Amino acid sequence: MEITFAGAAREVTGSCHIVHVNGKHILLDCGLFQGRRNETHEKNVRLPLDVSRIDTVVLSHAHIDHAGRIPLLVREGYRGTVWCTAATRDLAVIMLADSAHIQERDAEFLARHRKGVVPPLYSIVDATRTADLMAGVPYEKAFEVTTGVRVTFVDAGHILGSASVVLDVEEHGRKQRLVFSGDIGRSGLPIIRDPKAPEGADVVIMESTYGDRDHAPYTSARQALARIVTETAARGGRILIPAFAVGRAQEIVYDLHSLALAGEIPAIPIYIDSPLAIEATAVFETHPEIFDRTEDFVQRVQTLFRFQQAHYTRQAEESKALNTAVGPMVIIAPSGMAEAGRIVHHLKHGASNPRNTILIVGFQAEHTLGRRIVERQPTIKIHGDEIPLRAQVEVLDGYSAHADRTELTRWLDTVRSTSPALRDVYLVHGEPGPQDALAERLRDGGYRVSCPEQFTTVES
Repeated sequence: MEITFAGAAREVTGSCHIVHVNGKHILLDCGLFQGRRNETHEKNVRLPLDVSRIDTVVLSHAHIDHAGRIPLLVREGYRGTVWCTAATRDLAVIMLADSAHIQERDAEFLARHRKGVVPPLYSIVDATRTADLMAGVPYEKAFEVTTGVRVTFVDAGHILGSASVVLDVEEHGRKQRLVFSGDIGRSGLPIIRDPKAPEGADVVIMESTYGDRDHAPYTSARQALARIVTETAARGGRILIPAFAVGRAQEIVYDLHSLALAGEIPAIPIYIDSPLAIEATAVFETHPEIFDRTEDFVQRVQTLFRFQQAHYTRQAEESKALNTAVGPMVIIAPSGMAEAGRIVHHLKHGASNPRNTILIVGFQAEHTLGRRIVERQPTIKIHGDEIPLRAQVEVLDGYSAHADRTELTRWLDTVRSTSPALRDVYLVHGEPGPQDALAERLRDGGYRVSCPEQFTTVES
């Protein structure tokens, strides 16, 4: 068995790993690279493998940095199966269509304003064809993806439908188990269940996004959210929240609903300004079977995402009207790293107002607008214009859907406790600093750890 690390190698986007076994090639994820437009476009158009050599694709979850290049494979001729959980399929269908729409719209905008031509990677037609290839499989049910390889999905607790991928491989009479963590979630997050560590691994590919730090407890993030909303409303400002339309948006709405019912935030309007978030919320509502039924709020409240203060804005005209609306409000809009979508326009109009607050609730990759906001750069460039950053900036890492260094270590320790033959751990999906810090921590714990560069190939 050979593993080639074709993406999310020493960085956090573009997740893609190629498993070569029994003469077949399996892609674990095929995600978009995100960051500087020109650099990421060059990475994204470079396929990890000639499509004719790809036998099957296994998708850990629906986030675009894991699924976003699959329609490009389809555009180039891939007609095999894309295996995932049922909830991941339902989410990916809408997310990939949205990704295609954003790319087409951005290309038109840039051409219209003569800011260069960056053609879309794929069309909505390609995204629709991709949906036809996706097969949803339940958690904990083994299935064959190609000769000598059976796959099982284990709940990763990251977003709805997210999975760690277990590959049981038999090659030349030798059996071994490869575990790909996908993105590991956190215990105690709202709505979804806690992550489960797979058993019996020989080799582990593990994410390392927050390998150098621990998060604040989720309960403290909820308290901080109440404070930020209350303080910003008191000065007449608006709270602008760049958030992934899938997962993070629903978690924030869930908490705002809980806080509103408890009277812990003022009765200001809350706008979920995203057709994608609206459709994703509908997917959440169709999969209550994988909600965390131990949560009191899940047990007590039937309509988790629908309440009096919440307004879902689908039409572009509704979104534009928010920029001239008067009075305090909360606006939740994608994308999570503020690289595209409606949040960019809200930031263009609102970042210069010191009464406003920009609330960052997730990881911001290098060279993204979200990272520049976190760094509190005095000016930020939006659509080619320099915008002074005078709004308050708050960062709540307690809402992160990624495990921190302690949780990552605990997850791997749990895997090792059932894995006497565990040989190698490969860290992916992390920038060099956090990744190296986690690698050192794990080596101190007795693990053999590597941090492969992009397109490194290893044998197991």
